[in-house]
Amino acid sequence: MKIATYNIENLFHRDKQLIGRPMGKNLSDWISELDRLMRKDLKSVNDQDRMRDLSFLLGFQEVQRNTYAVMRKKGGQLYFRLRDASDEKKATEATKWNGWLEVGTKPINEASTENKARSIANVDPDILILQEVEDRASLLQFNQDLFPKFDCAPFEQTMMFQGNDPRGLELAVLSKNGYGIRSVHSHVNDRDERGEILFDRDCAEYSITTPKGKTIWILPNHFVANPERADAETRRKSQAMRVAEIYERMSLEGKENIVVCGTFNDVSFSDALTPLLRCTDLKDISKHPNFEVDQDYGMEGGYQRLGAYRMGVNLKQRDYLLFSPNLFSEVVRGGLNRRGVWPDRKSQWTIYPNIIDEIHAASSHPVLWAELDI
Repeated sequence: MKIATYNIENLFHRDKQLIGRPMGKNLSDWISELDRLMRKDLKSVNDQDRMRDLSFLLGFQEVQRNTYAVMRKKGGQLYFRLRDASDEKKATEATKWNGWLEVGTKPINEASTENKARSIANVDPDILILQEVEDRASLLQFNQDLFPKFDCAPFEQTMMFQGNDPRGLELAVLSKNGYGIRSVHSHVNDRDERGEILFDRDCAEYSITTPKGKTIWILPNHFVANPERADAETRRKSQAMRVAEIYERMSLEGKENIVVCGTFNDVSFSDALTPLLRCTDLKDISKHPNFEVDQDYGMEGGYQRLGAYRMGVNLKQRDYLLFSPNLFSEVVRGGLNRRGVWPDRKSQWTIYPNIIDEIHAASSHPVLWAELDI
């Protein structure tokens, strides 16, 4: 059995907020400063000028200022009417409107989409767990249209449920070659100690049967990533603690073949991931002696960058593929496919030939995979 996890960073379109260079701590500083200025009862001319500057830096000028509109369906047809207009426009070629409106997403470069499929096809897993999929319709199209281009059979079963993030960052599980998705139990409504929704996406428990009749349980995850959130690390730790609780409960129920995987958005030595990586018996595939990955041949190829996977694999670890002891003992080999990842200026590794710019990269995440004798 071959299993893989991949943060694909959307398939065909991606939320605009996720595109572009993050501003890191500057963003939180600007928000705090603007908040402080807005709370002042008396604002000087300098205060007002600074508020305009901060508004620009925070992207307020990018807000859509189109007149409010209403869309409605009548007699099976879609109509569009501006708030201050008395007539309705039908979605036809005659009105030069086909029923689509601009939304807060941008299309992904076609080469990037193909490289996403190529990255998966090169691994060709029986079970695939994806993070950051925009919707099921896109997933089905991607599965049927893209994989055959790279001599990879489409997956026979796909499962995806909407999580708690409104930006189209869903988790999905796909299977083929006789591996069947049998059941799923969602934790989308789990709450933290303050009564707030805990998981930004979900932490569903998937039950998958193998061709030999065994059962694999999978817990896919995507922990909070926002570096501008003051409580991001605390929230990640709460999420990790809850996943650890679910894993321990499943183990006590006699479930031995458990996989916990996904994007945890922190390095392995982080305190936030302690509940999973050091307080459970889960094993990381990157620590397996037969873990395969191309070495760096760039400036940093001779040592390990802090937080990287291992010596000469200087890609910051954010993604994890963890196995219960029973499953880890069945691992034959594992690996990391980063040929679709754009290297930074200090690192170099083999990339796909059609990646000539960062926009063509499949994702900023690698494909993590493992092969098991089960």
